[in-house]
Amino acid sequence: MEAPIAVQAETRRGIVRHLGLSGRLFLVTIAFVALVEILIYVPTVANYRRIWLSDRIAAAQIAALVLDASPDQRVSEDLARHLLKGVGARAIAVRGDGTRRLLAVEAMPSEVSGLVDLRSHDWVASIGGAWNTVFTENTAPIRVVGHGRDGFDLVEILIDEAPLREALIDFAGRLLLSSLAIAAAVAGLVFLMLQRIIVRPVRRLARNITEFADDPQGSDRIITPSRRTDEIGHAEVALARMESALANELRQKRRLAELGLSVSKINHELRNLLTTAQLLGDRLETVPDPAVQRIAPRLLATLGRAIRFCEETLAYGRATEAVPQRRKVRLAPLLDEQSDLSRLDDASRVTIRVVCGRDLEVEVDPDQFSRALANIVRNAVQALSADSTRTPDPVIEIRATRQGRFGAGQVTVVISDNGPGLPERARANLFSPFEGSMRAGGTGLGLPIAAELIQFQGGSLTLDQTEDGEGARFRIVIPDRAPSSL
Repeated sequence: MEAPIAVQAETRRGIVRHLGLSGRLFLVTIAFVALVEILIYVPTVANYRRIWLSDRIAAAQIAALVLDASPDQRVSEDLARHLLKGVGARAIAVRGDGTRRLLAVEAMPSEVSGLVDLRSHDWVASIGGAWNTVFTENTAPIRVVGHGRDGFDLVEILIDEAPLREALIDFAGRLLLSSLAIAAAVAGLVFLMLQRIIVRPVRRLARNITEFADDPQGSDRIITPSRRTDEIGHAEVALARMESALANELRQKRRLAELGLSVSKINHELRNLLTTAQLLGDRLETVPDPAVQRIAPRLLATLGRAIRFCEETLAYGRATEAVPQRRKVRLAPLLDEQSDLSRLDDASRVTIRVVCGRDLEVEVDPDQFSRALANIVRNAVQALSADSTRTPDPVIEIRATRQGRFGAGQVTVVISDNGPGLPERARANLFSPFEGSMRAGGTGLGLPIAAELIQFQGGSLTLDQTEDGEGARFRIVIPDRAPSSL
């Protein structure tokens, strides 16, 4: 038995789930309207019973006045029957001026089925009595007591419950039909209004979200907000803003992915070209020229770094840096390599001056630190070469100093030049990729890459403010690692 019950419950839950928002809203509307109708219907039926009995009390009082006006307060049996028939009662009793009068033509029954006191108004008792009359068929009469007037203090009647029950059932049926008609009309109107105001806009939002999910990069998929100023209008505006931002982000991601693929292809070919250049550089070591013998090892070292960087980029599929292998190295040879940048162009008049103790040591990854220095120095050389008219004797100074003993101090490298300096708008985005370049054809990647490489060494790269406002000065700070981490 448990299995069929579980299947039925699951079936009911499935039906409710497939009704959708519109169907559920319709059922909820009907339920609330029906609840309101019940709250009105039950007291109305009870009030009808009370009014029906009050009318009988009023008719009994009129009959009592006829009895009071007759000689000796007596009437004939035919008149008494006529009066009782007009009231619909078996007996009428009134009390006034300390006397009690009774109008009856039959013997009084030994018991009654109930007492209804119209002098007090208890809604709970009234509702209970009404539904007892409707659903219970009693053969014994009921006693009804009400207030008197015109000299009477109290009026009582003894009536059969059958006519009251018949009238109450007829009224309850007519009221039920009219209530159902009103409930259906109200529920329909409320449903149509909610359908127009809430359900349709929500369906529009849901449909737009589904269409946008199918093609999030299509500009025509972005919802156009309506002129509504309520919560749904706010939701449409927020959804349009979110879809626009997401579409732009996805388009940018796609362009970056395409750019990354292109860079990987270029990197692959560049690695092959650099490998060939390295093989040709090996031949230079056999040339007896002193200048060639001095430059060839540095050229081969630079080509080696370039090839390793290309291989790392191809291995990871993106231009991310490998984990730095920091170790203790002499700083002077790394700085001396930068002086060759001014000699790569025969027309360059830039002088690179290195001030560094030959025994000064620093903890860095030599390849990454050399690349960072090369990016900074190359930017300075290009800036000074482009401004040769304003700077007749361009000089770049690389000065390295140590603060504190090794293992508990730091090394500071200051790279300064006597060029025109950096404009304010370049300073604001100096370390932001693609935004800090001030040279035609520049990418704006040199300083951001240098800052990233310095950060990998545990240090920092900053731009100092010069005293006279001329030239540019970059400061590299590399703290020593604690002895426990060496």
